[in-house]
Amino acid sequence: MKTLSALIGLGASLGFTIAQAAEIPLYPTGPSEDSAFLRFFNAGSGTLELKAAGSGASLSVDEQTRASDFLTVPAGKPVKGSLKLGGHEQELDVSVEPGEFATVVGLPDAQHGLRLVTVREQPDDFNALKASLAFYSLDASCVDAGVQVAGRTVDIFTSVAEGSFQRRSINPLKLTVQLRCAGAAVGEPLELGELAAGQRYTLFLVPSAEGPRLYPALDSLAN
Repeated sequence: MKTLSALIGLGASLGFTIAQAAEIPLYPTGPSEDSAFLRFFNAGSGTLELKAAGSGASLSVDEQTRASDFLTVPAGKPVKGSLKLGGHEQELDVSVEPGEFATVVGLPDAQHGLRLVTVREQPDDFNALKASLAFYSLDASCVDAGVQVAGRTVDIFTSVAEGSFQRRSINPLKLTVQLRCAGAAVGEPLELGELAAGQRYTLFLVPSAEGPRLYPALDSLAN
């Protein structure tokens, strides 16, 4: 398993591109108390690029992949560097607690060009017989954000405030979802395909030029 600390410790000549997610369960028996995990999500156009402080080692996430795998990082220790998207750059300085899964989201921002938001989870819902689905609400224009089963009045998530998230276990099934803002359907339904038992997924609600938009991600560990 590659770790971000290993990336930081290597020379600047080493590049690491998240292009092939390992489609394996996030953890088979629960996260280790001594482990901490960090991933990056690109909510903009172009490539989100991380350059680690010191070594200059790099990681990139393009707009097709959107989400990196979770990388193992030193628990409780700062991960520093910079994130760049579309010519705009922000400093990265984030620490992840033991057992925590943190996601740094690079969001387009009208004022600064790029804004970083960190969403943190301490998973406690592992069930080998269920799929786990989360909804990260990161668009303030979508009030009372929620997700329904497409074509049905079945709520999966409701009233998720901007900057927060909800996660729940669901039966493994083929699922298509509909984003809702302030009680109204927004955008086209999003087909997630067959959700697998024991696997974890995340829906990211982010702003776009066309309005609030959902992106799916498989929660995988880098190997």
